[in-house]
Amino acid sequence: MNVFFEESGDFKVGTVLSQAGEAYQVEMPSGKRTKVKSKDVMLQFDKPDPAALLDQAKAIAADVDLEFLWEVAGEDEFGFTELGAEYFGHAPLPAEAAGLVLALHGAPIYFYKKGRGRYKAAPEQSLRAALAGIEKKKQQAIVQASYVEELKAGRLPASMQPLVQQLLFKPDKNSIEFKALDTAASELQTTPQRLMLSTGGVASAKDLHMSRFLFEHFPRGAGFPPVTVPAAPGDLPLAKVAAFSIDDVTTTEIDDAFSVEELDDGTVRVGIHIAAPGLGIRPDDAIDKIARARMSTVYMPGDKITMLPDEVVNAFTLAEGNDCPALSLYAVLNRDDWSVISTETRAERVPIKNNLRHNDLDELVNEDTLASGEGEYPHKAELGLLWKWALTLEAGRMQKREAFGLKPEQANRVDFNFYVEDDVVTIVRRKRGAPLDKIVAELMIFANSTWGKLLHDCGVPGIYRSQGPGAGGWAAKMQVRMVTHAAPHQGLGVDQYAWSTSPLRRYTDLVNQWQILACASNGVTAPLVAPFKHRDATLFSIVSAFDAAYSAYNDFQQNMERYWCLRWLGQEHAKQVDAVVLKDEVLRLVEIPLVIRLPGMPQVARGAQVRLDIVRWDEVDLALEARLLEVAAVAPEGAELDLEEEEEGTDTGEAAATESAEAEGSVTVVDPETQTDVPAAPADPQTAA
Repeated sequence: MNVFFEESGDFKVGTVLSQAGEAYQVEMPSGKRTKVKSKDVMLQFDKPDPAALLDQAKAIAADVDLEFLWEVAGEDEFGFTELGAEYFGHAPLPAEAAGLVLALHGAPIYFYKKGRGRYKAAPEQSLRAALAGIEKKKQQAIVQASYVEELKAGRLPASMQPLVQQLLFKPDKNSIEFKALDTAASELQTTPQRLMLSTGGVASAKDLHMSRFLFEHFPRGAGFPPVTVPAAPGDLPLAKVAAFSIDDVTTTEIDDAFSVEELDDGTVRVGIHIAAPGLGIRPDDAIDKIARARMSTVYMPGDKITMLPDEVVNAFTLAEGNDCPALSLYAVLNRDDWSVISTETRAERVPIKNNLRHNDLDELVNEDTLASGEGEYPHKAELGLLWKWALTLEAGRMQKREAFGLKPEQANRVDFNFYVEDDVVTIVRRKRGAPLDKIVAELMIFANSTWGKLLHDCGVPGIYRSQGPGAGGWAAKMQVRMVTHAAPHQGLGVDQYAWSTSPLRRYTDLVNQWQILACASNGVTAPLVAPFKHRDATLFSIVSAFDAAYSAYNDFQQNMERYWCLRWLGQEHAKQVDAVVLKDEVLRLVEIPLVIRLPGMPQVARGAQVRLDIVRWDEVDLALEARLLEVAAVAPEGAELDLEEEEEGTDTGEAAATESAEAEGSVTVVDPETQTDVPAAPADPQTAA
């Protein structure tokens, strides 16, 4: 006797060798023996032999007209032998019965299984819907196949053109467009990103990186809605000074300027004037909501996405020839030792006489000319006084750093400026601590520290940058964090440090400016009128959102700087380059700020200079492959500082670059105000534009 039975959802045949109770010992055509329960047996037959029956059953199942079979089945539940008698017009033969079982089981949209050998015809509405779905899938498969062929031929299908960013950065993996892109990329042994580049869906690797960032952080575009430009109060007093700013040639958000007055008693009064959008923008107004959504200006080589609309920036930037609303910090200095006698903060209109630019002054203003008095340049006398005070401020910070147990800062590190025009990049080496940089940095640190103390003394919360061990102890490695109360920044060597001097490009500075204005106008009653109170949930949420946004913007800037470093290599036809060993297999190129990993590199002393042979680089993956040629004996300028800062465990200098390079090969970002404080901080156009 032979049996046709079901096993694990599949139908099989075999010859019964023996029976024991409710089970059969069956030998299948392959020779394999198995135990089959009687309840799983669908048919018992003598002829034909099992293998022949199964072949005949499959042929019969393939010829079954499912539509007719469904009509014959009616609405009631049925057994397959019952339906077989009606369908075939006679009691089904073993092969016919088995074929019918295979047909019923293989058509689940026509027949629902109700038990062993029992089925029920699907309702007409459900059947028609299922058939329509199958037809739709067939048509989609045809369309998908056509998309795949077009992509493989180097053409982007028209229907996929509006979906490029969605497909690359947040795809619906069930869509035929994504399936086609994924299939074509797989068959071509490439990635969807590279396939989009080759088909013209993305114009260049630069556009790919830019599009990814905008898609995630500016999904509605980087433009601004129409806004009404706020005006500063009309009764602001006019300062009797002639102020000037010092910025890179590309800077448009000019938010700091200086003035110097020699007083009758022999003292000197220095004015630090900060653009005051806080006099016009109010918390929760339309422009504030725009600024809070962005949190910061986004900088990248050759471009930027501003925090505020251009018309608002133009209304408050400290532009040459205008009387600009400003928040001024005046410091009266003793000329004998450049100590601070008194300070005063007030809101006013400040006449801006000049916007000085680094490209015009860097060669004229240096340590030698400042010491000798040689050369002619605008505001020569004022810059000479500011230089002397800046040196005194720096010396005081270094003493404070040493009191905190840290080494003094070093000034032999090299920074880099990026300039991009018509997709041609120029990377300019710039020694950190140049006089003009130091003047700006030291006066900004002084202002941020002084205003941080003012907030604290008035009992008004602010947003501070703090570095050092807390009461409960921070991580073993010192880190910079943002807090809403005054706390030391040991790396800078100040007792408190509240970002307040860049309100046109950082939202934290705008928030602090509102708080400082309240202190300047109301003194001890400032806590009653300041926009943000102690333990204000909104203030905490601003700190959290700013940290997240700033970190993301910094990552993007580092990626774009890395992209332009790779472009520079191609532009300069670089074949061999010099690099300095930062740590183990991590190196930084000497001519450009590109940090790379060299796997398998032999043990070389940190700080050593090496010669590399460039094998290839990839502007999509932002990767560079190179091999070691030789090790030089002399380390390049700045290498010693890189190592010292890393050992110190602060977040300054190349230590941050070394750590991030291990994760993603990023380059160093330097705060243009302090030239040191770098965690998650996009650079100013002075260092990034």
